Amino acid sequence: MADRISGKAFATRSEVLAQHGMVASSQPIATQVGLQILREGGSAMDAAIAVNACLGLMEPTGCGIGGDLFAIVWDAKSQSLHGLNGSGRSARSASLDDMRSALGKTGQEHIPMLGPLSVSVPGCVDGWFTLHEKFGHLPFERVLAPAIEYAESGFPVSEVIAYYWNKSIELRASFPGFLDTFTVDGERAPAKGEVWRNPALAETYRLLAREGRDGFYTGKLAREMAGFLEASGSFLREEDFAGHRSEWVDPISTNYRGYDIWELPPNGQGLAALQMLNILEGYDLAGMGFGSAEFVHLFVEAKKQAFADRARCYADPHFFDVPLERLLSKEYAASQRRQIMMDKAAPSVIPDPEVLKRGDTVYFCTADSEGNMVSFIQSNYWGIGSGLCPPGLGFGFQNRGASFALDPSHANVYAPGKRPFHTIIPAFITREGKPLCAFGVMGGDTQPQAHAQIVCHLVDFKLGLQEAGDAPRVVHSGDSNPRGGLMENGGIVVLETGFSPEVIDSLKDRGHCLEAGSGQFGGYQAIWRNPETGVYAGASESRKDGQAAGY
Repeated sequence: MADRISGKAFATRSEVLAQHGMVASSQPIATQVGLQILREGGSAMDAAIAVNACLGLMEPTGCGIGGDLFAIVWDAKSQSLHGLNGSGRSARSASLDDMRSALGKTGQEHIPMLGPLSVSVPGCVDGWFTLHEKFGHLPFERVLAPAIEYAESGFPVSEVIAYYWNKSIELRASFPGFLDTFTVDGERAPAKGEVWRNPALAETYRLLAREGRDGFYTGKLAREMAGFLEASGSFLREEDFAGHRSEWVDPISTNYRGYDIWELPPNGQGLAALQMLNILEGYDLAGMGFGSAEFVHLFVEAKKQAFADRARCYADPHFFDVPLERLLSKEYAASQRRQIMMDKAAPSVIPDPEVLKRGDTVYFCTADSEGNMVSFIQSNYWGIGSGLCPPGLGFGFQNRGASFALDPSHANVYAPGKRPFHTIIPAFITREGKPLCAFGVMGGDTQPQAHAQIVCHLVDFKLGLQEAGDAPRVVHSGDSNPRGGLMENGGIVVLETGFSPEVIDSLKDRGHCLEAGSGQFGGYQAIWRNPETGVYAGASESRKDGQAAGY
């Protein structure tokens, strides 16, 4: 370990330090665009939207204006956090029976991950304009200008994205508009280093700059999108686009060893990270040691407890009364700890019955010279999304509607005009009312697990901001889920390279099923603000193509 000045073999690079502004994203060009906007006098929100617009072009395997977004914003003026739920809804005119009937014609038991029935209203564009109206400084056309320029002139595709782009093609090749939108000559994905252009997306961005959010949700563009979706077999109609609005929400939190950890409430899964931390707080993790078998075992068992609740009662709060107070209580966490055995992995978890009586994504963060900080996440859901791409517009629709359950008694059951369960979650840390850290980890069900691990790495194991992301991760899969699936065999633990053979053997002795894996450990970005000096530290995921940069 002598070849790392930190003494940690997994450390990749130093934190980036700057006084006036910071951007951390999964694409270096997008990060530089965000810095450009900050230097021109833009706010952290202006920079965030500019980064997102670039990522919709440069990383379509994770995001785009056919998807949804969520954001947590620290407003320096009011010294407070704001949350935005920018997720879209199901068709207002289609009932559960309608959905079941459509599925019955295809022999499907669940809403498929691809195709027209998986599409819900895209919330990204309305989210942009809602956030910009409250926190933006620059004109919207200026914010979108860099993305428009890159869409027209092109950019070299980066390594990780070229890999996932290629993997996305075969599954979606048969869906309307996909090959024309996302392939070279209708045949293949762009290769690493190949210059990719998307002039159709440039024109769509220009329309948004001219006409605002109504240019997307009403009028000619909405008619084109709704007509395309209806012809493809979707239940969505023009009125579903016209009726969409983002929602300001109060972030939720728990205190973990003196730090307030903030997430957004359901229909997202941020609550699971807070529940996991509440459970873990009852143990001396630092005494167990970083990367120890005891820590990994407890982490996985805490995750099983939290995800059992996630599976049955995380849903759109307008349709189901999620028992937030109970789920976030320290008393409830104590009852969950009593179910955990230190020497044995639980094959299944039975949640407390009293509670209910009452692929892929991009994450990025920005900070400006005024002290504003933005934690921002945006997604198509599964890779490039549903596979459906409206002709001539340069983007594809998300497949978030595939997350609905079909059991009428389930909290997350499909219903007209309902937001599905969401995996994408931004996070934030404060202490004594002061902003410390905007952070997030993209990656489906990995996200709340990784959020909790990042907090443990920072707080319990005293890792630096970059080291907290570089450290090898644990991901547990195969447990109960919001579509109705149940864990009966304990699930699967996947350990990233870096855990010792002794730890692996000890976990096997406890009954954990271990597998090797790659590509499922998420993508981390973070910005930390020193409360004494105001200096920003930035960190960027070593598993992605990204960059943290400041000025």
